[in-house]
Amino acid sequence: MESWKKNLYAIWIAEFLALVGFSTSYPIIPFYLQELGVTEPERLKIWVGLCTTGGSLSMAVFAPIWGKLADSFGRKLMLLRAMFGGAFAILLMGFVWHPAQLFILRVLQGILSGTVAAATVMVATTVPEEHAGYAMGLLQTAIFIGGSVGPMIGGIISDVFGYRINFFITAGFLLIAGTIIVKFVHEEFTPLPRSGHLLKAVIPDFSPLKESPELLVLVLSAGFIQAANQVSTPILPLFVQSMNVRMSMVASTSGFILGATALASAGAAASIGKASYRIGYRRTLLICLFGAACFAMPQAFSSTPGFLLVFRIFAGICIGGTMPSINAMIARRTDQGKQGSIYGISASFTSGGAALGPAIGSIIALAFGFAATFVGTGGIFLLCGAVILIFTRTLSKGNL
Repeated sequence: MESWKKNLYAIWIAEFLALVGFSTSYPIIPFYLQELGVTEPERLKIWVGLCTTGGSLSMAVFAPIWGKLADSFGRKLMLLRAMFGGAFAILLMGFVWHPAQLFILRVLQGILSGTVAAATVMVATTVPEEHAGYAMGLLQTAIFIGGSVGPMIGGIISDVFGYRINFFITAGFLLIAGTIIVKFVHEEFTPLPRSGHLLKAVIPDFSPLKESPELLVLVLSAGFIQAANQVSTPILPLFVQSMNVRMSMVASTSGFILGATALASAGAAASIGKASYRIGYRRTLLICLFGAACFAMPQAFSSTPGFLLVFRIFAGICIGGTMPSINAMIARRTDQGKQGSIYGISASFTSGGAALGPAIGSIIALAFGFAATFVGTGGIFLLCGAVILIFTRTLSKGNL
């Protein structure tokens, strides 16, 4: 087997385990805070908000720094930092006795982790150009499936063993993932000669974005795509409830719709990514963005969960093809010695988008109702597609 394939499959397994591990703890944060003594509803909302956004914001700040360090000291080293650093922070969460400690560790988790960005850089720099779309799609599949399976596993672990044990098991998943990277991922890295102060090895390199407006458009679009993907997600259970679904069935129906959407995205990511080199990364991205818009907007007019499910699945298929295409385009437009910085900056924007999306959804829902969030989601995808169409071009080399 070719070395790049060995690396890719090992990173896929490790990233799947990492995402399973990280996402096992997401659903239990409110309940864990209650166990820590936060029982008043208003106070609980504040702490849940802090613990949820704290990690995303710290990751957004530090992702470009880690990306720059990946260019300076090696991509495998940064991937190991993300795996083992995340394991360390989450392990400590199982020992806290005050909500402020949990908040601090969530911030620390955001600072130390960031496995998706680190894995993306590693894949981008080790996979041949003609296989970039397939590799990015396969990696995205691990992210989608891991993020879908994790909450289910986390719920079972918490119910059977308790919330604290959940954090210890999560740390175990990440330790296994890091060990896989140590043993099975090989990197031939030659650091670029550094001149000047050591601080230059840490400060993110924004120069490629200044030199290439197309690259800037792609990085910004990655953030907006992530935001669009999150606009309607928190509102969906309430929208299902408004369809006169039995109260006892609302949670399971919403969970099934969200899970089916994630699986559709996961299945599409690898297959669309594989075809994208032949079709052209830019053309594939445009088809997926406009397709996502076309299937997102009709969700607003769904009168039954069945119709909503159908539209969500088709939208999920289109969404699944966006990130592999956009990451492949970024790789083609960035010098390999600066890809760590650019993917780190891109990760910063996607983290910001993940935090911004639910806020946009809440504002739209308050102003225009639940259904309008789906129109807003489609509008963002449509806008991103228009921007990509106008401000990027097909490269002459290859089938981009």
